[in-house]
Amino acid sequence: MIVGAGKGGTAILKLLTETEVLHVKVVIDRNLDAPGVILAQTEGIKTGTDWKPFLSENIDIIIEVTGDEQVFQELRNTKDKKTVLIPGSVAFLLAMLLEEKEEFIVKYQNASHQQELIFNATNDGMLVIDAKGSISLFNRRAEEMTGVHRDQAIGRYVVEVIPESRLPQILETRRIETNQEMVLGNGRKIITTRIPIIEENGTLIGAFAVFKDITEVVNLAEEITDLKEIQTMLQAIIHSSDDAISVVDENGRGILINPAYSRLTGLTQEQVIGQPATADISEGESMHMKVLQTRRAVRGVPMRVGANKREVIVNVAPIIVKGKLKGSVGVIHDMSEIKTLNRELNRARQIIRTLEAKYTFEDIIGSSEEMTLAIEQAKLGAKTPATVLLRGESGTGKELFAHAIHNASDRKYNKFVRVNCAAISESLLESELFGYEEGAFSGAKRGGKSGYFEEANNGSIFLDEIGELSANTQAKLLRVLQENEITRVGGTKPISINVRIIAATHVNLEKGIAKGSFREDLYYRLNRMPIHIPPLRNRKEEIPVLCERLIQKINRDYGRNVEGVTQTAIHKLMHYDWPGNVRELENILGRAMIFMNYNETFINIHHLPDLRPTKTDNEPRIVVHNQIVQQDRSLSEMIEEYEVEIIQQTLNNLNGNKTATAKALGLSVRNLYYKLEKYKLENNSMQ
Repeated sequence: MIVGAGKGGTAILKLLTETEVLHVKVVIDRNLDAPGVILAQTEGIKTGTDWKPFLSENIDIIIEVTGDEQVFQELRNTKDKKTVLIPGSVAFLLAMLLEEKEEFIVKYQNASHQQELIFNATNDGMLVIDAKGSISLFNRRAEEMTGVHRDQAIGRYVVEVIPESRLPQILETRRIETNQEMVLGNGRKIITTRIPIIEENGTLIGAFAVFKDITEVVNLAEEITDLKEIQTMLQAIIHSSDDAISVVDENGRGILINPAYSRLTGLTQEQVIGQPATADISEGESMHMKVLQTRRAVRGVPMRVGANKREVIVNVAPIIVKGKLKGSVGVIHDMSEIKTLNRELNRARQIIRTLEAKYTFEDIIGSSEEMTLAIEQAKLGAKTPATVLLRGESGTGKELFAHAIHNASDRKYNKFVRVNCAAISESLLESELFGYEEGAFSGAKRGGKSGYFEEANNGSIFLDEIGELSANTQAKLLRVLQENEITRVGGTKPISINVRIIAATHVNLEKGIAKGSFREDLYYRLNRMPIHIPPLRNRKEEIPVLCERLIQKINRDYGRNVEGVTQTAIHKLMHYDWPGNVRELENILGRAMIFMNYNETFINIHHLPDLRPTKTDNEPRIVVHNQIVQQDRSLSEMIEEYEVEIIQQTLNNLNGNKTATAKALGLSVRNLYYKLEKYKLENNSMQ
């Protein structure tokens, strides 16, 4: 029985109807037009407005999703002792787990099917046994070679199926046997490799064998006795191969190469035939000579061959006829194609790593007139290549808008580079933005370095705190906007770029123009499409929805299960002016959740810090140090008043230079901005 057919009940009903584990008998809701009731009726499930008459039926589980604590208590007190009462959240979790189980089963079945296709597609026979020696895998090629059907082999002891098998000995010795000749009971001659299967902890779980049918090759070798005929046949085989092949005699002198070898090394037959095996080597020792000395094959040896020093991988095997060494044959694989593929793979990985735009317009919450206008403007701006200027106080979500604009544009599959202009020192900012050439300054990297604009080519660059750029950097940025090209520090050659600029600022650029700290021509270039993001105090009606979304995010980050905020707490939050905007709201909610007990699910008023509403002008005031303060201020508040005075005086003495002010006061630039916003100094916030 499901009690409650709203959004949650409907979701649980959908999940339960898709699984065969549980059967829903009845759905109860006071509203017969509830979506869960309608869905139950379409599925042929009983519905009703009162759950009590249905308790007489054989109900094993009751899922309560009304969210009404009184309903939950009535159900608990009324239900049969054998009936299990589950809250909706728990039921939803169980249903999701069941669904994931079904998905995992399907994935496992698909993986097993794919594995079977691969095993059966190979031209080699494959046989796997478990630790007891019973056959667990027997592919189609093994069936053909042994003449035993897979159904007759699976589950039987390996020696019963293949009496000649040495896999039981492999289980005992735990040693690998490679390239072993073997004759099957039906007369087929094979070359087999036997390998034990050992886990990382040393546990033996089985063994497997891979074998090739060499019957025809052996019979042919036994029939052909004339060396000239053998050489002719080998030449035909070798010349048809796309891999570079070279053959030397027992003395290490070349006797045969194929056309692919000449294409790879650039060496002709005259330069190789009759010459020592070292003739083609640029770097490394001759693998032919090593094989002739040891009579053992070598595989996967990196070398450089030819005049162009081509990187290759070499496999060399000895040629032994009736126990006598006749020479060796080498197969050379060109690494250039593999390296090209690796470069493409690394480039793809780099692109994936740099797709840093995480948010979309779906993540932006706003129902007020101002916020709705800002969102609509941003959506329009995303569809054009125009420069966007995001204006608003600190913490209003300017970076969130930048992410959303990039993801809604036709550049969303390219890079999104973020730059905080205030966080990088003036001396480094220019080289970071535009890059530099080798030797541009002391400590410059060899070969130079590309800047943020080059990295963001064909994508978007987000310039936060644009109002903090120096005059020189502003001039260079103006050139980027006008000419779509940059010049590296220390360089003279302009580099064309295709970058969409999204700028943001919380300061009053118009005031900066009046002071001469911000270029007017750059302002008009940036201000082509301004978007004003309203502060939180102008859209307090959105605080409940913002709290819900932020709590979901913090739950994921902190591993908590907080469900929401009480009405009394919401009332307190609504009566605060939020100088730090949404960022401050998130900080306060996160702090409250940290100090909550794990059995508490709602943020209450006692979890919140002291959020004092703004004082009215008719409250009594006194004068302290030539400043007006509230008569009821505490010592900490009086200290804050003194801090305001110090910051303001320092700003005035340094002609409003915030970087110099932060340095003089021993503060970070970001901390200074926070205090300017907190105390509303230098009316630089956006109007």
